[in-house]
Amino acid sequence: MESLRLEFAGASGATLAARLDLPLGPVSAYALFAHCFTCSKDLNATRRISASLAAEGIAVLRFDFTGLGKSGGEFASTNFSSNVADLVSAADFLRERYAAPSILIGHSLGGAAVLVAASSIPETEAVVTIGAPADAAHVTHNFAANLEKIETEGSAEVSLGGRKFTIQKQFLEDVSASSVQKHVKALKKPLLIFHSPIDQTVGIENAGDIFMAAKHPKSFVSLDTADHLLTRPDDAEFVASTIAAWAQRYVPQTPSAGETVDEAGITVTETGVGKFQNLVQSGRHHMFADEPKSYGGDDTGPSPYDYVAIGLAACTSMTLKMYADRKGWDISPVSVSVDHAKIHAVDCETCSEERKEEGGKIDRFHRTITLKPGIDEERVEALLVIADKCPVHRTLHASSEITTALAVKDGA
Repeated sequence: MESLRLEFAGASGATLAARLDLPLGPVSAYALFAHCFTCSKDLNATRRISASLAAEGIAVLRFDFTGLGKSGGEFASTNFSSNVADLVSAADFLRERYAAPSILIGHSLGGAAVLVAASSIPETEAVVTIGAPADAAHVTHNFAANLEKIETEGSAEVSLGGRKFTIQKQFLEDVSASSVQKHVKALKKPLLIFHSPIDQTVGIENAGDIFMAAKHPKSFVSLDTADHLLTRPDDAEFVASTIAAWAQRYVPQTPSAGETVDEAGITVTETGVGKFQNLVQSGRHHMFADEPKSYGGDDTGPSPYDYVAIGLAACTSMTLKMYADRKGWDISPVSVSVDHAKIHAVDCETCSEERKEEGGKIDRFHRTITLKPGIDEERVEALLVIADKCPVHRTLHASSEITTALAVKDGA
């Protein structure tokens, strides 16, 4: 899994901190994950579910709601409606930068939020809730002892999970006015409900109410002995594997970001993380590019010159394999290592005298090919000749034309 640290503007304008967990291979779909009340995107269960879904090919954007985790803004000014609006903003961000989410996943109050937000995210193909309340006002039981004070004084400081939060009267009014089940009845999307029968925070009856309000296709999966926060890794992994299998039935494959251009093309985009980190998108594949720490980078991926060396090494290995297969030779496994350095032209053994006289420095790629023992000398010599016919090798030796066009985004 590759995990990108991202930021985007929430509904109130606050900067929200996010993580995009990407598969190492093709992306089959994009999902948006809403965390539980006063939790964060980095809750163990949230991280485990996202990582497991990424391993199944589903990219997951998880983020901190306004005023929580590493996001900006004031928690006291938020409410259930603002959480729903933040979800819509997150979907807008995904749509613009990558691809719109086709799967919405919500844990606890986040589950209620995705049920409401689904109608405002048109690309939604499937909705998943985990331990979700059927009524947003259910969350007030967490600070029931302070309800009278909030009503009479307008706000109160409450302790939730060992942390202090200010709850305002407008929060109570907002959750009371929110009709989750009304949105469930109008959902008309495949719905998967996870709930534990021993959940002490949100009772199992909530799952029954959501299930009865929803239209088919709808599914319920019991989490047996799981607690509300899915603190056991096995429970989180079970949820993720079930979502991945279930989603295949309802969610069409989403083209990866970058596939809107030529499949053979490559798009490299700044992530905003560190000084040099970029996301490399090649068709349906995602990688990082960065610089070593000695050059001011974070060393989260190969450097630009490393990618050139990778291209030469991979092309050499593939070319040798194709040639050997045609000859019926068994040379596997082939291993190619490439080192890059800047050297003075006068020290170049293969350069022309004219090039040496020009002076300056040139790029030298030193290639080492490792074959299995026992290959006779005649075949080795033939393979060395073929290695120089690798298309990337020939490109690096020849003069290439590089053209550039400037594309300006609309509104820029």
